[in-house]
Amino acid sequence: MNLFAAGEVVKTRGLHGCLKIISYVEKVSNLANLKFIYIEQKSGQRNRFKLKKIDLSGKAFFVELEGVPDLESARTLVGCKVFLPKNILEKLPEGEYYWQDIIGLNVYNEENNKYIGRIEFVFPTGSNDVYVCKGEEREILLPAISEVIRKIDIDRQIMTVKLLEGL
Repeated sequence: MNLFAAGEVVKTRGLHGCLKIISYVEKVSNLANLKFIYIEQKSGQRNRFKLKKIDLSGKAFFVELEGVPDLESARTLVGCKVFLPKNILEKLPEGEYYWQDIIGLNVYNEENNKYIGRIEFVFPTGSNDVYVCKGEEREILLPAISEVIRKIDIDRQIMTVKLLEGL
């Protein structure tokens, strides 16, 4: 199954195994009709849980899961990553990408096709996102603007960039 990291369990709530999940998804309202979530244990194993209840609240959502009946079993999931099927995401317009599609791309310099590094992280700023590219030599912050990001090929996992003066 094609999954993406959608959040992290940050704490429990109440005595009946309710979990608070901080969402990585921009529009939490897209999660209202979920039936299942996947939780990745510290060991790396992902388990599927059927949702008994979901409450959306700002950048978080609260869930009650089948198989997690009490506070003690819920506590074992705090700190775990939550994954969802990619098919719940709406299709984006041409030239727009989800962060999980950008993270992991191999970055090459447009000028000489030299490998620069790999996108490790994305963070928003007021005007545009910034891609954190880690290479062997250094880390480069790439603003997600057309003058810098020249081409993205998700299928080939490649981003071509033009390094501006100072990058």
